[in-house]
Amino acid sequence: MPDGSSELIAEQLRHALDLIKAENDATRAKLAHESEVLRIEVNTLKAWKEDAENRLRTVQEGVTQYKVLAGLATGGGLVSLAAIVKMLAGG
Repeated sequence: MPDGSSELIAEQLRHALDLIKAENDATRAKLAHESEVLRIEVNTLKAWKEDAENRLRTVQEGVTQYKVLAGLATGGGLVSLAAIVKMLAGG
């Protein structure tokens, strides 16, 4: 094998190795970017979930308060009060 051909093959192998390293670096960068995007999306979804849960709790508390007030307003409170007065009066 002539002396120049071994140098040419060595240079081609170094070039191929450089291409492989560049592709590997690009793949790692893309993976890091996608990982960061997924992390942000998961955190956003967690925040939305917590917000939805807080809104549901607030609505549930409001409905419960409304039911209690509606029950008292329709006379349920008067009947209870009459029963308490009757009980205290001894009857």
